[in-house]
Amino acid sequence: MPRDFADAAGRRSDLVIGREESFGAAREQLTRGGSVLLHGPAGIGKSTVLRTLAAEYARTAHTVLRCSATESESHLPFLALADLLGLVLDEVSPVLPAAQRTALESALTGRGESTLQRDGLALRLAVLSALRALAVAGPVLVVADDLQWLDPASTELLSFAARRLGDTPVRMLCAVRTEGPETEDAEYDRHLRASPPDTRAVRLGPLTRAQVSALLDGRGYSGLHRSTVRDIHRTSGGNPLFALELGRALAESPAAPRPGEPLPVPTSLRALVLSRLEMLSDEARRTLLVASAGARPTPALLHAAGRGNAEAETAQAAALGLLAPDPDGPTVRFAHPLISAALYAEAPAPERRAAHAALSTAAFDPIERARHLALATTGTDPRVAARLAEAAALARDRGAPSVAASLGLLAAHHTPADGTPGPDERRLTAAEDAITAGEQDLARDVAREVLTRATAPGERVRAWMAVIEAAGQAIGEVDAVFPQALADAGEDPRLLALVHYQLAWRSLVVQGDFAQGRQEAAHAARLAARAGDRRTELLALAFQAQSETLMGHPDAPATIQRALQEPQDARVACHHNGAGSSRFRWLVMSDRLAEARTAVTALLREVRRRGMAESEVHYLRFLAETELHSGHCGRALELSRESLTLARDAGIGEGAGAMQAALAEAAGGEPRRALELAREAVRRAEGDGDAVYLPRALAALGHAHLAADDAAAAVRVLRRVRELEAGAGITDPARGRWQGDLAEALVRTGEPAEAMDVIEVTRAHALRLGRQSVLAVLDRSEALVRAARGEHRAAVARLTSARERLAGLGFGLEESRAVFALAELHAERPGRAPESASYDEAARLFRRCRALPWLRRVEAAVAARTAGTPPVPAAEPDTLAGLAAMERQVASLVMEGATNREIAARLFVSVKTVEATLTRVYRKLGIRSRVDIVRLAAGRRPD
Repeated sequence: MPRDFADAAGRRSDLVIGREESFGAAREQLTRGGSVLLHGPAGIGKSTVLRTLAAEYARTAHTVLRCSATESESHLPFLALADLLGLVLDEVSPVLPAAQRTALESALTGRGESTLQRDGLALRLAVLSALRALAVAGPVLVVADDLQWLDPASTELLSFAARRLGDTPVRMLCAVRTEGPETEDAEYDRHLRASPPDTRAVRLGPLTRAQVSALLDGRGYSGLHRSTVRDIHRTSGGNPLFALELGRALAESPAAPRPGEPLPVPTSLRALVLSRLEMLSDEARRTLLVASAGARPTPALLHAAGRGNAEAETAQAAALGLLAPDPDGPTVRFAHPLISAALYAEAPAPERRAAHAALSTAAFDPIERARHLALATTGTDPRVAARLAEAAALARDRGAPSVAASLGLLAAHHTPADGTPGPDERRLTAAEDAITAGEQDLARDVAREVLTRATAPGERVRAWMAVIEAAGQAIGEVDAVFPQALADAGEDPRLLALVHYQLAWRSLVVQGDFAQGRQEAAHAARLAARAGDRRTELLALAFQAQSETLMGHPDAPATIQRALQEPQDARVACHHNGAGSSRFRWLVMSDRLAEARTAVTALLREVRRRGMAESEVHYLRFLAETELHSGHCGRALELSRESLTLARDAGIGEGAGAMQAALAEAAGGEPRRALELAREAVRRAEGDGDAVYLPRALAALGHAHLAADDAAAAVRVLRRVRELEAGAGITDPARGRWQGDLAEALVRTGEPAEAMDVIEVTRAHALRLGRQSVLAVLDRSEALVRAARGEHRAAVARLTSARERLAGLGFGLEESRAVFALAELHAERPGRAPESASYDEAARLFRRCRALPWLRRVEAAVAARTAGTPPVPAAEPDTLAGLAAMERQVASLVMEGATNREIAARLFVSVKTVEATLTRVYRKLGIRSRVDIVRLAAGRRPD
């Protein structure tokens, strides 16, 4: 076994970043005794995955044979074969027939004149016999990297043997480069035909932005802004090798690129992608430079920029593989983003400025014209700065805050030191845009840079606010900022209002003191009103309303109304910390689910239009919460996963996203996954010192334990939630809705007295606040206590009443749980046979909700109590697995009983789109109507 396999044998396969699915597929194939062919473009990570898999399976293989070809040696016959069999030749030679032994020794040692033409059959049989001989002693693993460079003779011999190995325990693990979608299928098909018949082809595709970020962090490039990581991902096309090289170039560069400029491309990558440029004419190269400088270059734009022969010159570049056809229109599209970046980086600075100067008058969009004007200009220029500031405002209005931030920084760069507004004021505006776009790290660095030289109180306080906002939930990490901000604010009520608003958040998040947070917010609102700062006043009132709602304070509705009064600030109105969000929370806690769904759907639509990334993450989570309460578990699972993906991509709200995703997984996904996500949410809340989300994360963990049928663990966790919320002054049980879970878990662990104490204390608060759904859930829990005491009739009455009230309120999942509890109670009544109809009803309701974990519990209960009768067939989790994402969402909503119009509203599409999607669903599932979808949900085959 080669040394590098032995050294790598201890590596964990999960270190192959972003390759979990591909790695899992390859591992499964190898475990079954099959072979694997990895394929993808250069730098995509084939060799890394191959080495890691080989290291893992080298432990179980008796013999590991390896070759790794190179282009420069591909003309040497039998070289790959010598790499594979050279070290085992002495072992296999004695068992080979004389003719085969002679031919193989001649080919491997070069001492004879063996050729495929001369000794073809003997050599082919010798390789096959050698592999079979090695397999007699134990499994053989053949590892071949870069198959495209294998010499033709070795390729032919291996192919011959591979097709004839049959049941011989020889596995092949190979990797081949496939350059692009146009040639990829043909390339790997050719190599697949030359592999064992049971070979599985595994394609390695590009990494996501989050995976590129993790890759860069793992290699020590962790100080990069998220906007920079986004640029690396775009420029590299998700190729890990390219991404790492770009990260290294940035780390070694003495100065970061100016906003709007492409990334520096290291010489190694330029040589890799620009070798064909030498065959271009000078004029064609200049045309491509203009195209690389443009955002969306078209032939018309190139003509307007002075490139008169653009069509012929781009055709020449396309023939060389530098450009690729664009299926969506006439855009000039580079075959890979790195070609564009490398071409731009290779050009001298004067040529780049000339290209931007041409585009500054040729571009059709005013934002693009301003950007090109800036990149064509050196030094400060108030005219250029003003144009850029106007373009930033336009980008902000279009819902592109990230673009606005980039343009704002360019404006600051070109603003004279004595300009009005000054360069630092423009930098702070850019920092605020960056926060809106979810680029907190960029905002923080810009604000701290301003603080190194700003002396005006207004600029300093504004910069401190950006630093605090950029900290997000980890506000405790910037605790030292507050005294400095208060000192800079002096007696100015406008500046003091800004600081006290953030102090309200500090009281809530760091100290977990809702009462203190409410007081700070009220004080901030009064200061802002005195200063005429309506925006800060509205934010402070919204915070006050949110605190009062969560505390169960009687003033909450009145404060919400104050926060909703005119005049309004459009951005605050839809912000996740604005009055709209506070009203949504109050609606959910007041059991007005339909109104809450309408409200949050409208808010989500607006923040998407405005490009408010952080608010979008929160509203997706809020909508998932609403759907979960309504019993639409499949839809809630889709939304929570989408929210968590966005949160991870932007690095904001990840703990809260994991919390909601855990609840959705426990209801409609996998309890094991729910536990993982809930534990992550708890770790993040504890790591950030976040007293607001820690109880909610723990409540999600307790619920996940209960869903996983671990009542003892649920009790331990939920007791801690009870202590934390009591200490924080949270009295509204509708905030976390964990009390019913704790009472149920206590009954299961044999502690009905404590369960009754939880119920009675919670019921008092719920009665005071009119929380009807909480009261119904408490009745369900009390029924379990009464059943444990033998009071069956009273328990049945409580459960029946709870079920009816929960159905009336629209809490579909809680209603289903009440019916399940009723079925369990009927089944356990002394002297009576199990009432399968009750279980049938519970199963029907859980199917309607797509609550698959709960459905499995019903089936287990039926199987345990019904001897000889198979469980009721369930809609398997993979019933819709063959559908595309949109098709799966539409089908899930149909299963939940939604109309086409309701589906269109909830998915932000037209009714016609829903109808067309349903037509595809019918075809793929082999059914005729939405009635058949409902039958599938009920576990019955369509008629």
